[in-house]
Amino acid sequence: MNEYYCTLAVFEGYKCIAKSTSRRSSYIAGSFFMDKILYPGDMAPDFSGLDQNGEPVTLSQFRGQKVVLYFYPKDDTPACTAQACNLRDNIAVLQQKGIVVLGVSIDKSKKHKKFEEKYQLPFTLIADEDKELVQLYGVWGAKKFMGRTYTGTHRVTFLINESGKIDHIIDKVVTKDHTAQILSYWQ
Repeated sequence: MNEYYCTLAVFEGYKCIAKSTSRRSSYIAGSFFMDKILYPGDMAPDFSGLDQNGEPVTLSQFRGQKVVLYFYPKDDTPACTAQACNLRDNIAVLQQKGIVVLGVSIDKSKKHKKFEEKYQLPFTLIADEDKELVQLYGVWGAKKFMGRTYTGTHRVTFLINESGKIDHIIDKVVTKDHTAQILSYWQ
């Protein structure tokens, strides 16, 4: 395994680690600034967190089902709302295929609850206030917006199969058509 140091990540103190170049095309752009990089075929890291109702949620409780684990920056922003509403509008199709949807952001459970109620979201939203999940999945890192570099959550979706392995990673999410992206991998 080769180790690389990223100039954008140095100020954050992160060491970048890349796996073999043969799999380079499947790495997550956001993960390039983190110690953790996940690839299709890897076991999805188990986690536990609280949902929008304050109830505990673990990935392992969905073993035996396909899971869409999508990370997004913030509740009730235009792109995040478009993505959530696209999943909401197509939830029946996803459920028919045995797919469970779990959304994760660093917002608090109360904010998730308001987001769920405002847009009538029929799926679980996990609060990751301490940033454990975003770091575990390697989606927390340097971002650029209007010439400013800051640290935040990258919009990335992990498609996890029934045995708990990552089948696909979508790092170029089309928020208004996210369900079609998911179904293009899981037909």
